[in-house]
Amino acid sequence: MEITQASAATTRTALIVIDVQESFRRYDNWPAVSNPQIVEQVDRLVRLARAKGDLVVWVLHSEPGTGNLFDPALGHVHPIEGLAPIDGEPVVTKTSHNAFTTTNLQQLLVQHGVGELVICGIRTEQCCETTTRVGSDLGYQVVFVTDATATHPIEHRDAPAGRSLAEILADPRTLGTAEIIARTEYALAGRFARIATVAELEQG
Repeated sequence: MEITQASAATTRTALIVIDVQESFRRYDNWPAVSNPQIVEQVDRLVRLARAKGDLVVWVLHSEPGTGNLFDPALGHVHPIEGLAPIDGEPVVTKTSHNAFTTTNLQQLLVQHGVGELVICGIRTEQCCETTTRVGSDLGYQVVFVTDATATHPIEHRDAPAGRSLAEILADPRTLGTAEIIARTEYALAGRFARIATVAELEQG
């Protein structure tokens, strides 16, 4: 079977858990995260997927040799406490924003007969959105679970570097998390993904 496109005949679902890792919790901007309950929300999806026999794939972001919080040498490239893969659940490590380009994710999905992806993780408009778009382009049906994602305010491109979190939040040019999430849903809905909540998926 070719791995360049999802087969229309496959129906198995995979939950893709993207970058819910300690690296993000170590940043100074973590207190401004849009979804402080991200671990609990993702855990609900993981439990649901396991109960249904769906594949759970854990994606971690790594930037080796950079000395930043995504450098595995610092020891933060692992799931946030409260989340952990179990035996048989693949863990892939990416170095790009989307979860496909620098990993064997697509090969894993084909091997497991997956035709639908459920996306959750950090950040809503970055790694989660780009993975959704690529997955859709590859032919997968994608469900984007917004309330099981999280993001942070985005500074204006002309903002000076090194500002405190308080200064960033006080800047009227800063893009707030509510607007980021709304824009992401607007761009994805009906074209790249179905937007859903954790509760909706739990209700079936």
